[in-house]
Amino acid sequence: MAEKETCKAKDCEREVFAKRYCRKHFRLWKRGEMPKPEYKICTTEKCRKPRFHGSLCEEHYNTARGKGAAAEKPAETPAEKPAEAPPAA
Repeated sequence: MAEKETCKAKDCEREVFAKRYCRKHFRLWKRGEMPKPEYKICTTEKCRKPRFHGSLCEEHYNTARGKGAAAEKPAETPAEKPAEAPPAA
């Protein structure tokens, strides 16, 4: 019978659960707390948030799709000029 694979984390002998990690280390890996996290980050300059859709984080994705904070504000329209009253006679 083949031996079960053990966790690839240093000094861990637990059985593999996913991504060659045991349950404990897999949970840490998902949170980005293991060395060399494999989650990708947003491609917007200086943004370190995890990707949400495509190559953008949720904030930048919503902004690109017109659903961000700017889209919540109504568009400013020029104020209508009040109709000029005819001069009094």
